[in-house]
Amino acid sequence: MTTAPTLHTARLTLRPHVMADWPAFAGLMASDRARFMGGPYGQDAAWGMFCSDIAQWHLLGHGALAIEYEGNVVGQVAVNHPPHFPEVELGWLAFDGHEGRGFITEAAAALKLWAVRNLGLQTLVSYIDAANLSSIALAKRLGATHDHTARGPHPDDQVYRHMIDDDGGMEAYA
Repeated sequence: MTTAPTLHTARLTLRPHVMADWPAFAGLMASDRARFMGGPYGQDAAWGMFCSDIAQWHLLGHGALAIEYEGNVVGQVAVNHPPHFPEVELGWLAFDGHEGRGFITEAAAALKLWAVRNLGLQTLVSYIDAANLSSIALAKRLGATHDHTARGPHPDDQVYRHMIDDDGGMEAYA
């Protein structure tokens, strides 16, 4: 069992989720933006996803962290590998009103580096809906490339592969 870490970047704190994060998570999952993840979702399904993201720390040694900026939760970043995921995923969510400010890129880069250093991973993937152009752009900013041979948990997923080098591929973010 791994305890969820608290990580710090120049602007952000990545920390274990607390109950106060639930309304922002539930709001995103109920919104039209959740269409890229099979939603929108009702409260019951969103609660199951929230709890799963948190429980992975206890069960798998990795999971989701809340992204905090100036005391406000602005999103989530995660290293996910539930049973229905073919590979370990680097995933992210920007909560409403916090898109386009670089928070998610900064947080994903930090968690990617943590995963390389602490889990010994040689690769991570991001499963992205083909219509989610902002997530595809973010994956590319993180150095990921479209892996046409890999399959995601859903037939429509595109897989973006993050290759890892000696510094975790994170020289710009370390």
